Amino acid sequence: MATTEFGGAVRRWRDRASPKAAGLPGGGHRRAAGLRREELAMLAGISVDYVTRLEQGRASNPSAQVVEALARALRLSGAERAHLFRLAGLAPPGPETVPAYVTPGVQRMLDRLAGTPVAVYDAGWTLLIANPPYAALMGDPSGWRGDERNAVWRHFLGPGSRARHTPESLRAFETALVSDLRATCDRYPADQRLRRLVADLHARSDRFAELWDSGTVGQHQSGRKTIDHPDVGPVTLDCDVLTVAGSDLRVMVYTAEPGSEDAERLALLTVLGTQSLTG
Repeated sequence: MATTEFGGAVRRWRDRASPKAAGLPGGGHRRAAGLRREELAMLAGISVDYVTRLEQGRASNPSAQVVEALARALRLSGAERAHLFRLAGLAPPGPETVPAYVTPGVQRMLDRLAGTPVAVYDAGWTLLIANPPYAALMGDPSGWRGDERNAVWRHFLGPGSRARHTPESLRAFETALVSDLRATCDRYPADQRLRRLVADLHARSDRFAELWDSGTVGQHQSGRKTIDHPDVGPVTLDCDVLTVAGSDLRVMVYTAEPGSEDAERLALLTVLGTQSLTG
């Protein structure tokens, strides 16, 4: 059960957290230097009411996903994150589970790429962080919960994405997704959440089951993608997927050729998206 100690720790770390470091706009009157509850809720992707109940010790059994999201939003160190898990009555994630800890170096990289669409995924392709330009480009993920945050699940069972595909590129993309997920399962055989995800996909998607059972091999490669944006139209960008050694994170970065029409559209949709997300 979540205790008053858990709520007290969240409150202390919230008071310590810098809104500027979290990428939130500065200015205006603030009674405290730290994050407001509404800001922490937004960054963690949970409701303000739930944050309030957690801080007051009135919410029981926060899930590992909620604790992980709070730790990321509060930018806790590895030791602090482990302590928060123990306060929630949970065992800190170990080496046998897919890492979901966004390292300080990766977080600083995101901070410095504030004008570039960037998202961080874990090794099972579950979205951990998406910056405002990425949300503007691909759609706001702040309301996604559970498997909705997983790119493989969204492709085979959900609404998909705004990325345009030819039949050939679609086959290559699906092959890469399934092959990469299989490799991740091999590295983390004890991860129960990952096993449940694969079982759900296999049971409900004939295409996923076909690729999984065939043992197909592929690799997610960098390349150019056309994103069909509802406000500015098609935007063709270079998509690079970087793997972080030691933490098994995937950092997806979208860039446009400087001076191109695509660069102008990317800049426009970023401004429009940022206004709609914060206005």
